[in-house]
Formats: sequence, structure tokens, C-alpha cells
Amino acid sequence: MPTDPMDPPQPRNPLHGVTLEAMVTALQAHFGWAALGQEVPIRCFTSEPSVASSLKFLRKTPWARAKVESLYLWLCREQARQVRQAGQAGPTPGPAGVSRSP
Repeated sequence: MPTDPMDPPQPRNPLHGVTLEAMVTALQAHFGWAALGQEVPIRCFTSEPSVASSLKFLRKTPWARAKVESLYLWLCREQARQVRQAGQAGPTPGPAGVSRSP
């Protein structure tokens, strides 16, 4: 199957295949609208926020989309870091046999 020159493979692009809707939904689920509006101060996150209004604005505004993509990449790195840390060190016994993470 020949590859389309207009759609080259992007094996090192972490955003390849991730829709803007998926990014906004993941960020909203993690931060909530109020905190997301503080992280990326744009009105579509602070004044009557919704996924639909955010998508409409972000598709027309490259600088705002870049900020959202950057925050999404940060979130992905943080989640991957937490998974790695959880896999490397199990809980250690704390005082009186209470388990705690290092």
C-alpha cells in the first residue's frame, strides 16, 4: 500500500492521531474548567465553558491552540512519570504498619 506524500508517518510526534476534542476533554477532566481557565487564560474556558465552544475558538486561534497542545503534552508527561514512579517503587511501611508511597 503506497503512502500518501501529503500524510507522512510521524512516529515521534506525540500529538499525531490525537484530536483537539480529545485534548480539551482530557484537560477538562484533569483540571476542571476553573483551573483550566487559570492555566490557559482564554474566555472559552472561563466564561460559560463547553467543549463545543472551546473547539470552535481553538480551531480559529493558532496561539491558543498551541497553548492547549503544550498543556496537554505536559499532562501526558506527568501521567507517564507517575506511572513509571509507581512501577519502580512499591509502598514502604510507615509508622505503625501504615503503608505510604516514597
